[in-house]
Amino acid sequence: MTTSQKHRDLVAEPMGDKPVGCLAGIGEVLAKKLEDKGFDKAYVVLGQFLVLKKDEDLFREWLKDTCGANAKQSRDCFGCLREWCDAFL
Repeated sequence: MTTSQKHRDLVAEPMGDKPVGCLAGIGEVLAKKLEDKGFDKAYVVLGQFLVLKKDEDLFREWLKDTCGANAKQSRDCFGCLREWCDAFL
């Protein structure tokens, strides 16, 4: 699987206070929808990822329901968060 530059940038270092748009698969439109629902930082989406016990199906369904992410966007975001967790948790 090839990864995007956003993916590589996120998993290269601690998450800190990065905006939600830094997550792979989350562009401007999805970022705005997530921000409007209170998911303004990457770490807030990470929290939801962890609440869902890192389950791919549950997380991707949540992302679709929350901001309208398509299959590729939700897959990219899931992969990015999973790899970040593998590196930092």
